[in-house]
Amino acid sequence: MMINYLLPAFFFFWGCGYFADDPTPKPIGEMRIDLVYVEPIIVDSIQYNVVEAMIMVESSGRDNAYNAKENAAGCLQIRPVMVREVNRILRRQGDTLRYSLKDRWSREKSLEMFSIWREYHHPNDPDEIVARNWNGGPRGYKKRSTIRYWEKVQASY
Repeated sequence: MMINYLLPAFFFFWGCGYFADDPTPKPIGEMRIDLVYVEPIIVDSIQYNVVEAMIMVESSGRDNAYNAKENAAGCLQIRPVMVREVNRILRRQGDTLRYSLKDRWSREKSLEMFSIWREYHHPNDPDEIVARNWNGGPRGYKKRSTIRYWEKVQASY
């Protein structure tokens, strides 16, 4: 399975004069900031800014984040039950790929697992349901406790 790298919805270019219109370096006193808006990129039907927002809420963007209480690891705070679920999905699909608990620490593999889970359980669901179920389990979108999580995700993108 190949997962393409995703691109953020907004790029902030900080420059010292290294731009197409003026490729010469400038001294620190002449530093300028250019802001460029780029439309969100959709890969495997996942809109990057939503996943990136979830990563910020789950782990503050850190691949080495760990919650000992829940045994949740990595940028998306994946628990062992999710690794088992993704492997179950792969088995049902006849795929020989399997993930291990160690794979939770890899951003690339965490995004692959998220993509597999979402495509299987939520192929056409809106981002709110996906995010709330990621946080609260299969019926997470019905739980009051996941409303605040969704609000944090929305505020992050």
